[in-house]
Amino acid sequence: MKQISVIILNWNGINLLKEYLPRVLNATDLDISEVIVADNGSTDGSLDYARWLGLEVIKFDENHGFAEGYNLALQTIQTPYSILLNSDVAPRPGWDHELLKYMEENPQCGACQPKILSWRNHQKFEYAGACGGFLDRNGYPYCRGRIFGTTEVDSGQYNEPINIDWASGAALMIRTELYRKIGGLDSSFFAHMEEIDLCWRIRLEGWSIAAVPSAEVLHLGGGSLPMGNPRKTYLNFRNNLLLLHKNLPETDRKPTLFCRRLLDTLAWLKSIISLNFSDAGAILKAHRDYRRMATNVKISNAQINMLSKRPNILVNYYLLQRRKFSQLR
Repeated sequence: MKQISVIILNWNGINLLKEYLPRVLNATDLDISEVIVADNGSTDGSLDYARWLGLEVIKFDENHGFAEGYNLALQTIQTPYSILLNSDVAPRPGWDHELLKYMEENPQCGACQPKILSWRNHQKFEYAGACGGFLDRNGYPYCRGRIFGTTEVDSGQYNEPINIDWASGAALMIRTELYRKIGGLDSSFFAHMEEIDLCWRIRLEGWSIAAVPSAEVLHLGGGSLPMGNPRKTYLNFRNNLLLLHKNLPETDRKPTLFCRRLLDTLAWLKSIISLNFSDAGAILKAHRDYRRMATNVKISNAQINMLSKRPNILVNYYLLQRRKFSQLR
C-alpha cells in the first residue's frame, strides 16, 4: 500500500505541469508515493496532459482556490500521509523518503516541510518557506533563510532539522487524518497564509511542525500571483489579520491587532509616498474586508500566546540591520 499521496493542485497551469510534473515523477519513489493532480476546473488541457502521464486526476467543476481545493481533494485520500505540492516545484531525488522517515521517527510531529531552494538560483533559499517558517511578535512571517525580501545563500548553515512555527504550503507533508480532524485549510483565506493558519491550529492541538532539510525541493515561486501584484498584497494583508484574530488568546487579540493595524497604516503611507496607489488600495480593501469577515471566522480556544517570546522582526531587519536568521536573538 502507498504511504504518501503527493497532491498537486492545478488551475489552467498546463505550462507549469509540463515543466515540473515529469520532474516530480522522476524524483518520487512511486513504490511508496502516488502522485495526484487535483484540478480546479481548468480549460487549458491540463487534465488531458495529466492523464496522458498516467496520473490519477481529481476533477472539480470550478476554481475553489488553494484552500478549498485541497480540502476537497484530501477528502478522497486513503494514504496515512499527504503532501501538498505546488505545481511549480521540482523535488530532488529521495525527498519523499526523507520526509516520511522523519514523520515515522517523530510521532509527535503533525506536519513538516523540506528545504526549499530557488528554481531560478539553486544556491539560494526560496522566498516561500526557505528552511522553515516562523512568526514574530506582531505576526509577521519570516523564515530560516529568508527575512522579508532578503534570501540567503544555502551553505548548509540550516541543515539541522528543527521545530518551526509553520511549514510552507509549497511543499507540506501532513498526517492525513490530522488534516481532516482539525478541519483542513480555512477556505475563507482563499489563498496565501492559509498554511500558517493550519500549522498554528496543529500546534494548538499539541503537535509540532518541523523543517527537514535532508529533503530538498526547488520552487519557482510566483507561479499564480507574482510579487507586487495588488491581489497578492490584498490577500497577504487581509489573511494576516485573520490569522491573528483566529489564533491568539482573547486577552492578547485586541492589543496585537491594534499594533498590527498601526503598522499596516505605515505600510499604506509608504505605498502612497511611493505613488504605488494599487498597493495602497489593496491594503485599505484588506482591512475593510477583514472587519467584515472577522465576525464569521471560527476563533480558537487558545490559552497560550505563541508569539509572546518572538523577536520583533521589523526592529531587527530595519533598525539593527540583521538580515539573516542566524543573527536574530
